[in-house]
Amino acid sequence: MSRDGSRERALPVVRAASAGRDTEPAPAPAAGGERRAGEPRAGEGGTVAGGHRSAEACGPAAGGHRSAEARSPGAGGPGAGVPIDRRHALKVMAIAAAAPSLATCAPDGESDAVTIPAPASNPRAAGTAWDPDLIAPTVPWERTLTADELESLAVLCDAIIPADERSPAASEVGAPDFIDEWVSAPYDGNRRDSVLVRGGLVWLDRESSERFGEGRRFRDLTAGQREAICDDICFLPDAQPGYEAAAAFFDRVRDLTSTAFWTTSEGMQDLEYVGNVPLSRWDPPPPEVLRHIGLEP
Repeated sequence: MSRDGSRERALPVVRAASAGRDTEPAPAPAAGGERRAGEPRAGEGGTVAGGHRSAEACGPAAGGHRSAEARSPGAGGPGAGVPIDRRHALKVMAIAAAAPSLATCAPDGESDAVTIPAPASNPRAAGTAWDPDLIAPTVPWERTLTADELESLAVLCDAIIPADERSPAASEVGAPDFIDEWVSAPYDGNRRDSVLVRGGLVWLDRESSERFGEGRRFRDLTAGQREAICDDICFLPDAQPGYEAAAAFFDRVRDLTSTAFWTTSEGMQDLEYVGNVPLSRWDPPPPEVLRHIGLEP
């Protein structure tokens, strides 16, 4: 009895199906017949200790099938008014992030899985050069190199990384396109590289004409003739007077070509790079290697 003499509502106790003990009593309804936050509606399935649904709410009925009440999206159905504690909610969120789909308590033969589709894009990204959409990446700027410049650039890229028995040439894996995208970007450093690369391609043709005959372009030279020009500009500290700018151009193109080539699957195979590959086992360094670096007596 309460202080004012009215009869208090009896507080029901939910018995855990597997633990064999009573859980805490459910809170009484608020004044005016309104439900408190998290309180099940009349007739809804309760919870067992730990915030999980009872076997009656999720498990199969006699004969291996759930009852009509359990299948119904209304009262007593899975997830209807079932309170979840914070720890259980975090577990559900972690499983949802790791698994491609979450199966419910449907019996075998029923397709009752919730598929989690991968996002097609990032709706919060503007998709611009300064706020790119990394989920669905695109190049938002126009390419600036001409077809003629790309042809000359491909010849130079292949002089830097030619085809051999282990891998294709740099142009075969898209190095010129990578450089075109790079120098076309609307950033200060990329714009400086654009001036350097486009001016360097003009210098190559002029140098080829001066050395090997009027009208000869770098793409028209033999492999030995192209190598002779590249040898004079391949290392900036050793560049002869008057060749410094050409050496800076060659250094930049060599760096961009290497970046383009060795970030492809063909380039990684050429390096015999085994990162980002799941291994069934990992063998530590042998004792002689550990002794050599001073980690084992």
